[in-house]
Amino acid sequence: MRPEPLDRSRVRFRPLAERANKVQIERDAVPLDVEPENLSELAWKVVRETAARILAARAEDRPVMLAFGAHSIKNGLGPLLAHLIRKGWVTHLATNGAAIIHDWEFAYQGASSEDVRGGVARGEFGNWQETGFYINLAINTGAWQGRGYGESVGAFISNEGLVLPSEDQLHREVRECLSSDPAQAAAAADLLALIRCFSLPPGAMSVPHRWKRFSLQAAAFELGVPLTGHPMFGHDIIYNHPMNCGACIGRAAQRDFLTFAGAVSRLEGGVYLSIGSAVMSPMVFEKSFSMAQNLALQRGEPIRNHFITVVDLAESRWDWSKGEPPESSPDYYIRFCKSFSRMGGELRYASADNRDFLLALAATLEGRA
Repeated sequence: MRPEPLDRSRVRFRPLAERANKVQIERDAVPLDVEPENLSELAWKVVRETAARILAARAEDRPVMLAFGAHSIKNGLGPLLAHLIRKGWVTHLATNGAAIIHDWEFAYQGASSEDVRGGVARGEFGNWQETGFYINLAINTGAWQGRGYGESVGAFISNEGLVLPSEDQLHREVRECLSSDPAQAAAAADLLALIRCFSLPPGAMSVPHRWKRFSLQAAAFELGVPLTGHPMFGHDIIYNHPMNCGACIGRAAQRDFLTFAGAVSRLEGGVYLSIGSAVMSPMVFEKSFSMAQNLALQRGEPIRNHFITVVDLAESRWDWSKGEPPESSPDYYIRFCKSFSRMGGELRYASADNRDFLLALAATLEGRA
């Protein structure tokens, strides 16, 4: 007998306004001029070398990619990251699904970060109507429009809403594209099914985002800087909501993966920073780099001259600039460092809080440190 999947349409969702939040973005956003704390001498050395490499890369119009985990947003660093792209020091941002959610909740209601333990015990963790409905709808619509995961949500925040097609328009698109562009026909069919399921009227849907000035996704969208989202299915609270559509998530996330890989393919002479992302960043990077190197070798132009900076809280006694430690060393099992050490180029590792490292990096790039 086949197991029955859970019927999430029966889950009760509460208004987001009823949720207690740990972080208020107006109170907790990190000012750009705050002095970093608790950086070791080694971490400062990595900051200075990374800043020098970034400036050299940008002088030669080479890419600077920055991948980060959700805590960078939850800890109020969105405005600081936006500052780095406005200055042109960072040309590509990449993050996971949780950071996408925190950034949207800050833009929409000015607060984020719920009590997981208590919420699970009450059966309410993640079951918030606006977060599940709006983020999924933005991605579902963006996937039909050919947008990526991060771009879809960034556009939704920046435009403070979206425009939904009519059922007739989507129905015609399914018929007309079925032979010439079946992938687009499928995207239109998926959006049509959701519009019918939720009885959504066509036209403009206004959704105010009173705090969008704090949104990194909105800033990236408005500046035309790629912010790619790299979710894992079931990892984020938006999967609880029936507006969630696996096919739409897949389309948008696949586009972002290939956009990310495209940036990696141009990384010769560039810089890659991985800040507080022990799983998403190294895993997405290594597959992207393998594809990029495959194509580069076909051209006879291997990617060799790239600089990688990794920042995390894990302590390491190994000098990762010297390559991979032996299996007898405990540092061999710092998995993300080991992954990046196998990616060629030069690697530097700093054990530091992401807040302190990014503040120090911005100050150094501006000549304030």
